[in-house]
Amino acid sequence: MEFDPSAIEAKWQQKWEEAKIFETDLKKAKDPFYSLVMFPYPSGDKLHVGHWYNFAPADSAARFMRMKGKDVMTPMGFDAFGLPAENYAIKSGIHPDTSTRTNVQTMVKQLKRMGCMYDWSKMVNTSTPEYYRWTQWLFLQMYEHKIAYKKEAPVNFCPSCQTVLANEQAQDGTCDRCGTTVIQKNLNQWFWKISQFAQRLLDGLKDLAWPAKTKIMQENWIGRSEGINFQERVKDLNIEFEVYDSIPQTFLAQTFTVIAPDHPLVSKLVSGTSYEKPVMEFVERIRKKKLAAKFKIEEESEGIFTGRYVDNPFGTGDLPIWVCSYVLADYGTGIVNCSAHDERDFAFAKKYDIPLKIALLPQDPALAEKVKNFEVFYREPDGIIQVPEVALGMTWEQSRKRIIDYIEGKGYGQVRVHFRLRDWLISRQRYWGAPIPIVYDPEGKPHPVPEKHLPWLLPTDVAFKPTGKSPLTESKEFIERTEKLFGKGWTPEFDTMDTFVCSSYYYLRYLAEGDEKHLVDPTIEKRWMPVSMYIGGPEHACMHLIYARFVMMALKDFGFVSHEEPFKKLVHQGLITNKGAKMSKSKGNVVSPDSLVERHGSDAFRMYLMFMGPFTEGGDWSDTGIKGIDRFVKRIHAMFTSNVNKKVDQSQVLASLHRTIKKVTEDIEALRFNTAISALMELLNLLEQEGGVSSETAKTFTLLLAPLAPHLAEELWESLGGKGFVIEQRWPMFDPKLTKASTHIIAIQVNGKLRGEIEVDAGASKEDVLSKAKAHPNVQKFLTGEVKKEIYVAGKLVSLVV
Repeated sequence: MEFDPSAIEAKWQQKWEEAKIFETDLKKAKDPFYSLVMFPYPSGDKLHVGHWYNFAPADSAARFMRMKGKDVMTPMGFDAFGLPAENYAIKSGIHPDTSTRTNVQTMVKQLKRMGCMYDWSKMVNTSTPEYYRWTQWLFLQMYEHKIAYKKEAPVNFCPSCQTVLANEQAQDGTCDRCGTTVIQKNLNQWFWKISQFAQRLLDGLKDLAWPAKTKIMQENWIGRSEGINFQERVKDLNIEFEVYDSIPQTFLAQTFTVIAPDHPLVSKLVSGTSYEKPVMEFVERIRKKKLAAKFKIEEESEGIFTGRYVDNPFGTGDLPIWVCSYVLADYGTGIVNCSAHDERDFAFAKKYDIPLKIALLPQDPALAEKVKNFEVFYREPDGIIQVPEVALGMTWEQSRKRIIDYIEGKGYGQVRVHFRLRDWLISRQRYWGAPIPIVYDPEGKPHPVPEKHLPWLLPTDVAFKPTGKSPLTESKEFIERTEKLFGKGWTPEFDTMDTFVCSSYYYLRYLAEGDEKHLVDPTIEKRWMPVSMYIGGPEHACMHLIYARFVMMALKDFGFVSHEEPFKKLVHQGLITNKGAKMSKSKGNVVSPDSLVERHGSDAFRMYLMFMGPFTEGGDWSDTGIKGIDRFVKRIHAMFTSNVNKKVDQSQVLASLHRTIKKVTEDIEALRFNTAISALMELLNLLEQEGGVSSETAKTFTLLLAPLAPHLAEELWESLGGKGFVIEQRWPMFDPKLTKASTHIIAIQVNGKLRGEIEVDAGASKEDVLSKAKAHPNVQKFLTGEVKKEIYVAGKLVSLVV
């Protein structure tokens, strides 16, 4: 029978759809398994290799869990709001809604061609009013619980995209969308208090089955730091402030104080003094330098003296206050006391001839002399504390608690915890997003849009040209709608929400099944959450994966969900390269799945991607490699359609079959798809050597193949007389007795040294093994005297003492 993958795949995709075989009854599920991949953005391009490598192996894992008896749900949707559709509209004039809906329809067809067991009845599209009413509902909950707030703040602004970016979207000083260098701008923005959840976000990581690297990335981004807050006073002024110190061991070596240029206290310090003009000119110069992105905070340090001093309570002298370019207003308190034991402070003091003191010395006398003379910066864990006296002679690390207790005991300061995590800036000056459901009265006071008016529709009478202002300001309909509902002089909020808000809760809307009254049914959420396995790229570690955790925690606090965490297990797929390089259009090395699927079939393409290497590591594309898998698929089809000709298989075949069941089961459970496929290849080789196979073995092989090549397995199952769909069958069990190896490799030692190896039957007697060992040609060379002792460790070792 000729093998035609395209015909077979089309046939079974139609049968699956007609039977609604992948639709999940959420209420009736007894043993739920929620398998989820990060939903894609519906771009105009076709599915690329990255999509395939994310989705197809994840589907194989889900199919396996279903055959293991789990009630599996695998939904799919589209993260459809965002810049690409808006940028396309700017170029083409086609409305983002039109292009997005077209792209979604195209991608649904392509995803169905992949053969994944998606439950399309639960599909979501974040750009539809049915979905974004819940994005707006979420904002209203945050507002009601005082987690949403508005403030003027310096924000990251992308000049190219003409919009504000969250800190997470500008981590290296460039826009994560287009790569343009980000500038700073002062704007009134909406924020969500994610910082209020910092400790919970940190603590929750401990119980998650996530990659260690991703956990570390989140820990570093949250950035917990424990130190001391000192309450201090400006000399000759009635101004008090707090200074945060993460390394309080240096407090008696501090000789100056630095303050951020954009700290509101700066103008008060110099007001009415001869320092006012030069200091404020310096502040403006640094502000412009940062706005133009010409200031590298890690590399440059500039400062100016304010003429003011901190009235130092430690008896070490007053500290001159300097405005310093590298201090951040939003970290700690924006004011830092400085010593010789911080590398940046040391360099700053040397540059501006500020006197220094020592609190820590190395144990090496020669180096200690250089440190005393301020020739080199020094702070090492094994350095010896010189002051205060209560910690004298202790190392830097040993002294920390002693010094903190001393500071608190003296009343100088109190222990405080600070976090690097800043509040989430959710305002965007773009069109294609969910409008923020806030309106302003004629006095400018904000009011939430009542829930009965949700969805608060995105207006359509807008030209989407980026001007730095929100495009919604151009909409007459939006302004008229607001005045009609709320009164003359009322205005809407013109900003839209960050698209990461849309994806922060989408996993719950899959469970809602279109429910328009509740975000999610509490009984279904309790049964199905958290997500059993979540698969997606590691690039989302400090954005989507933190935001989703925060939103789930907030929803639990508000009483809408029962779980604290959304994703129990997280897996990052690896990267598929081409000739060692990342695939990109500019390099001309992109592999198009469509042509390969047409030629070899989607099962062969899926299996080749899984065979390339470990799923979490990826692999390098090879045109010859897929041809090998193509041959393998054709050999399977030939064997199980033309050579099912035995009533009973030999014991050797049965033993090999049960070892394969064990191996494939363990490998798919651990997402080691490549070695699972290798095991099936070995079994097929044996079956071909035998010249045929029994119907029972053929069916078992087909079941093992089912998660990896679903269309082919369905076709074989039908031809072998199997009832129902193969995906509905139970996963085969192995007999532990038959999984034991049929032969053993025995090492042979003479007088404790390895002299050879022999292969023997697993059931061979001790006498037969010893006889065969002594007959080994290399072993005989060393049996020159009398054999005094013979030791046999069954199945492993023969030791002869001569």
